[in-house]
Amino acid sequence: MLHRMALILLVEDDRIITAALSRALTDAGHVVRPVGRAADALKIVTEERPDLVILDLGLPDIDGTDALRMMRSVSDVPVIVATARRSEADIISLLSAGADDYVTKPFSGGHILARINAVLRRARSAVDQAPPEIVVGELVINPRQRRAELRGQPLQLTRREFDVLAYLAERVGQVISRRELMNEVWNQARIGEEQTIDVHISWLRRKLGETAAQPRFLHTVRGVGVMMVDPR
Repeated sequence: MLHRMALILLVEDDRIITAALSRALTDAGHVVRPVGRAADALKIVTEERPDLVILDLGLPDIDGTDALRMMRSVSDVPVIVATARRSEADIISLLSAGADDYVTKPFSGGHILARINAVLRRARSAVDQAPPEIVVGELVINPRQRRAELRGQPLQLTRREFDVLAYLAERVGQVISRRELMNEVWNQARIGEEQTIDVHISWLRRKLGETAAQPRFLHTVRGVGVMMVDPR
């Protein structure tokens, strides 16, 4: 049972589904903000900071997967995707794009509520258990506020970039395998391609002002994984 209600952004253009889901979520004690377009959802995510988003993929203005990526570029809000797609490749693509969980249509109110409760518990537990601050050389990370600074300047990180950086920074000097990052950061034991990790590490390096050839913080251990190093 959750200790407090959540503000849930429901992004769904089908009025019948919206009405049924809104009723189920409201009856469960949540506040529901329904919208039918991805553009409206992106604005609300940045301005109203909901606790969780339920995102339908079949939206009239923007493809749902593209909307998810856009959302991830501006917010770390937990997202549950509602989709009719059932193939493993589609699900892997959604999780790689930043979804925290998914439900396949059709689904019951009880099913979506159980998923919502599980995702909110994980998100709140991660905040409660996070250390107040991690310092690695000139890099300062605040997991609770989800902020990172390098030499006093804020880093503009996506949700996944921040999660990877914080996970590595908490384990300075340890070699972390791609599999461990997939398990612990993506919460997926079999997400498919290791390329996803490599891409995020590459993006992080760029924002940290380093390269694979001349690393300062992120050192690749060939054939194993990556290690965060304190350059002091």
